[in-house]
Amino acid sequence: QVVKGARRGVSAGHFPPLSHALALVLAVLAPGLGHAQSASPWEAYAIRYATLPAFRVSGLIAGADTARRIDADCMIWLLKGPGGRAVLVDAGFKRADLIARWKPTNFVRPDSAVARAGVSASDITDVIISHIHWDHFDGADLFPNAKIWIQRDEVDHHIDSTGKVLNRAIDGPDAAMLHALRAAGRVALVDGDAKEIIPGITVFTGGKHTFQSQYVGVRTAQGTVILASDNMYLYENLDQQVPIAQTVDAASNLAAQRRMVTLAAAPRFVVPGHDPAVFARFETVAQGVVRIR
Repeated sequence: QVVKGARRGVSAGHFPPLSHALALVLAVLAPGLGHAQSASPWEAYAIRYATLPAFRVSGLIAGADTARRIDADCMIWLLKGPGGRAVLVDAGFKRADLIARWKPTNFVRPDSAVARAGVSASDITDVIISHIHWDHFDGADLFPNAKIWIQRDEVDHHIDSTGKVLNRAIDGPDAAMLHALRAAGRVALVDGDAKEIIPGITVFTGGKHTFQSQYVGVRTAQGTVILASDNMYLYENLDQQVPIAQTVDAASNLAAQRRMVTLAAAPRFVVPGHDPAVFARFETVAQGVVRIR
């Protein structure tokens, strides 16, 4: 209709002003330009910032032998995007009481770990929080300029409007930090499943590690990479089709793992949350940093 209207305005020997013609061209091309921008691929990296030695596998894999142990890696994920945008998936932990309690080896504060990948804490534009457990959320305030993305239902289930703890899955200091970040206008609440929150980055629910944990799909040059976080602890969960040990709904967790495979460009691009094998399966680009491709 716009094009027809423009043609009706042209009489023999008369042409619309150049500005009108330019506006018409832009109107026609704008959707394509927006698509081209949204199609720009991201680079995905896994960053190890600590290891929990001799961790019980039965705490990760439902029904696993209680005698089995694994050195479980704690990791966050860096996404480098168009225009210098730098997004973290999860933020790790940094509090002294948590370090004293869990006694991680090779601990590097998450902001320093990110610097190994060539990005400073102040340059992180966004942090996507998969869930509110301490080892994924506690470091969120290390990134002063970042918008914090988290599921609305995850927040509302765990704290009230004053920051009071409603569910013990979140500890008191992290509840207070979440409340402060929200009061400062830095928290973006996501409403549900399959939401593209940033061009090329989509979050999904259903993993049910916590009440409304989310996992992340990111479009890379190799296709979609799925960052499962704790919705899939180890490759063994996926390979053996076994739910995670810590879930509020085992059936939903298994369904989410099967869905991850359909979303990813290939099964190897489904990346678990605590498996040290991640750092053997992908290319090392810096100490404790691998590029997922």
